[in-house]
Amino acid sequence: MKMLHFAVLFALLFSSSSHAADFCVAKLKGAGSPAGYACRMPSNVTVDDFVFTGLGVAGNTTNIISAAVTPAFVQQFPGVNGLGLSMARLDLAPAGVIPMHTHPGASEILFVVQGKITAGFISSSANTVYVKTLKKGDVMVFPRGLLHFQINAAGIQAIAVVSFSDPDPGLQITDFAFFANDLSSELLEKSTFLDDAQVKKLKKVLGGTG
Repeated sequence: MKMLHFAVLFALLFSSSSHAADFCVAKLKGAGSPAGYACRMPSNVTVDDFVFTGLGVAGNTTNIISAAVTPAFVQQFPGVNGLGLSMARLDLAPAGVIPMHTHPGASEILFVVQGKITAGFISSSANTVYVKTLKKGDVMVFPRGLLHFQINAAGIQAIAVVSFSDPDPGLQITDFAFFANDLSSELLEKSTFLDDAQVKKLKKVLGGTG
């Protein structure tokens, strides 16, 4: 009887493992969802789906924030679909900044490759601020969903590599969320305590209307 029980258990284990998917390379033509993208048929998967080469190329920092983000999220790197991770490269020119922002879907770890970066986040419970100037080789973690930022802390180009706990971490930059849309200036003034001139100036700079 013991042998029979062992045989049944072995068969169940073998059956469940033999039907488990090794991966789920994203079928990007379809719509994504919080659960990820649909899986491509294994016969349509190649090794290139598991390789991303873009992080070796410097981003264009000629913009309003003097910074660039090169993402290796599921949309650029379909092999990470369903695996609970992704990466990106940050390039910050002198005076460059990644403004206050959140990633609703993921925690983040930042690794400084070059230069110095002042980085920090704000807790949601007591609005406690955690700030540190990081040098080459330092690592800092930013918990999921919390407001955080990165600023070049030296007069040379700064580079960092970041990893996320989700293949599609999401991004909302606070300044753009406030001032790059058509929310009326009157409502923004009441909800942010800024005066009319400040609101209109920020809307003009960031492309907002209303």
